[in-house]
Amino acid sequence: MKIALIGYGKMGHMIEEIALKRGHRIVCIIDKDNTGDFDSEAFRSAEVAIEFTTPDTARENCLRAWQKGVKVVSGSTGWMEHHGEEMRRLCAEEGNTLFWASNFSLGVAVFSAVNKYLARIMNRFPAYDVTMEETHHIHKLDAPSGTAITLAEQIVAEMDRKTGWTKGELHAADGTTSGTRHTPDNLLRIDAVRRDEVPGIHSVTYDSEADSITLTHDAHSRKGFALGAVLAAEFTATHSGLLGIDDLFDF
Repeated sequence: MKIALIGYGKMGHMIEEIALKRGHRIVCIIDKDNTGDFDSEAFRSAEVAIEFTTPDTARENCLRAWQKGVKVVSGSTGWMEHHGEEMRRLCAEEGNTLFWASNFSLGVAVFSAVNKYLARIMNRFPAYDVTMEETHHIHKLDAPSGTAITLAEQIVAEMDRKTGWTKGELHAADGTTSGTRHTPDNLLRIDAVRRDEVPGIHSVTYDSEADSITLTHDAHSRKGFALGAVLAAEFTATHSGLLGIDDLFDF
C-alpha cells in the first residue's frame, strides 16, 4: 500500500518504520516546512495519508488531502470536538474518508471496552463517585487528552448520575497547578499531569467511603500507537466514510 505521512515528528518516524516493516511504501512525507507537497504527484499517488500533527492544523490537513482524493487516518487530538460534525457531514455527503481516533493502541481499545462495561455496572452503585487522571509528556498541547475525553464520554453515556465531563486540575511541567478539584457532582472531573516524556497514562477511579476501584492503562512507548495507526490505514484503504476505533477492533 502507498502511504503518505503528514507530520514527521516522533510518531511519524515510528509509523514510517512500522509501515515499511509491514511491506508498505512511504510515497510522500509532509511536515511544516514542505506543505506545498500536498500538490505533488507523489502525494496524490497515496492510497491513505496518516496524519499526526497539532489541533491547529489537523482539519486543514484533512481538507487538503481530500482535495487530492486521498483518504486520511488522523491521530491528532484536541480538534474533533470542534469539527466533528463538519467532518461527519463531509464524509457522508461528499464521499470523503476519515479514520479518526484519540488513541490507536490495542491496549487502549481493550481498556475502552472494559471502561464501558465497568461504567454500566457502577451505574447501579451511586455511593461511588468517578474521576479520571491522565498523564502525558511535556510536549502535549491539549489537556485533557483526547483519549481521556473519549473515555469520559463513554462513562457519561452509561451513568445516569453524570451528565458530562469537566476539566479538573492541570499539573504543568513547570510545577505549577491550575484548575480545581471542586467540581459539580453531576460532572466527571478529569485531572491532567504533564511531566517528562510519558507516552500516556490514563486512570479511571471509582471511590466510596468503603473502598476504591481503579482501572489504569500505562503505555510503555509510542510503538503501540504507531502500529495501531498503520493497522487503521490498512483498514481504511478498503473502507469509506467516517471511521473509528470501534470499526477496527470489534470487542
